[in-house]
Amino acid sequence: MDATYAAELASLDAIGQAALVASGELSAVELLDAAITRTQASRGINAVITDLFDRGRNQAAALDQSGTLRTGAADPLAGVPFLLKDLGASLAGAREAMGSRALRNHVATQTAWIVERYLAAGLVVFGKTNTPEWGNHCTTEPSLFGRTANPWAPDITPGGSSGGSAAAVAAGVVPAASGGDGTGSIRVPAACCGLVGLKPRRARTSFAPSGHLLEGLAVEHALTRTIRDSAALLDAVTGAAPGDPYNAALPTQSFLSALHQSPPPQRILIATHSPFPAPRTDPRVVAAVENAGRTLESIGHHVEPGAPGFDADAVATAIAVLHNVSNVQLYNFAAAHLGRDPLEDEFEASSWVMMREGFTTTGVDYAGAIDTIHAQTRRFADGMTAHDVLLVPTLLAPPPPYGVLDRPRGTTRAFFDVEFAHTGWTTMANVTGWPAISLPLAVTEDGLPIGVQLMARDETILLQLGGQLEQATPWAHRRPQGWLGAPLS
Repeated sequence: MDATYAAELASLDAIGQAALVASGELSAVELLDAAITRTQASRGINAVITDLFDRGRNQAAALDQSGTLRTGAADPLAGVPFLLKDLGASLAGAREAMGSRALRNHVATQTAWIVERYLAAGLVVFGKTNTPEWGNHCTTEPSLFGRTANPWAPDITPGGSSGGSAAAVAAGVVPAASGGDGTGSIRVPAACCGLVGLKPRRARTSFAPSGHLLEGLAVEHALTRTIRDSAALLDAVTGAAPGDPYNAALPTQSFLSALHQSPPPQRILIATHSPFPAPRTDPRVVAAVENAGRTLESIGHHVEPGAPGFDADAVATAIAVLHNVSNVQLYNFAAAHLGRDPLEDEFEASSWVMMREGFTTTGVDYAGAIDTIHAQTRRFADGMTAHDVLLVPTLLAPPPPYGVLDRPRGTTRAFFDVEFAHTGWTTMANVTGWPAISLPLAVTEDGLPIGVQLMARDETILLQLGGQLEQATPWAHRRPQGWLGAPLS
């Protein structure tokens, strides 16, 4: 496909691209060819680490031949090219390294339930995106595939662990890509790359055929450029798979249709400080959060300063314990794949620290961490009984340079102390199970994105508020310097 036309298509969101296929203006194969052209032009970003072009072309051709795309009954996303994060979103027959040198040759034997839902919605999967090992970092710099560039600036992290997906969407390769969020891994890259990043509520989406991850703290969804794409994708994957340990109540209407309605006036708490030990929040971030509060107030919502309380030290310790045990699972998975005990140098240094601590973690330690999560969730909820929404920064400062969040630390707790000093409130949405969304509401004077975060009890309110902010302070016109593979300088 002509590169100029492929670039024009990149300006459309997923629903906009699907509409071209539904109208007959383009076939799904033509839409995919445009995305492949953009992928090849953007190799310098290092977002896509596994090409599945032939697989995608076969799927797109089958969709075109089925005739369902133009019947008016197709999913609003049918025919849209889509990328999978190389962690959690397993696709049978495709390489699944999870950012680990120990798994460089691992091929998935099962397709994740959420990927089956993506495929059923007509999304055309044609590649997998870069991620740090086991999703451990909120930056994307794995030694296996190398660091992913942030399309906004050459030396700035795209965030993590869904950094490859975020960079691909920010660069215009695709309008949306999958992600997962265990302590902010959708929202942090969204903030770093100027995107919409929704972490759904606990159990909104399923990890089947695997069990839940991090005792339910982690959940799957996607990175998008528009609110409506995030809503449509959530509609496509909402629901429990048979055998899930628990599930979220189904919404009374689709998330996409709810965007046509205004939410009732919300009682919003606004906080710009970090609940964890951290430097003072960057004034530019404070201004972005306060501006969002004023905008919401002008729309008709009630906004007042304040924040729910909880024991941040206890939460950080519990998170460290859960990650230690999770990394032992990575070790065991790698051992089964390799047919031998993995070596220390086959893992990232930080992963090895977590494994080492995980091997000495007792059942009592683990049960205590779960008890802490539950107790601090109740404290947080008690502090929100008179309010509906919490408005806070996604990151406490604009996205940092490479290396800041990827350095090995002596202990897991020290690792998370550094991470939480940057991410602030983000992990509490995982601890409590509340949905949260990062919105690209501001940029710095030198052009770096700033994300503002909303937390609430259900996704519908977040998407509706996000839609109001998207209309009041549009962001779709912003383009990074690395748009469509343009050189970063």
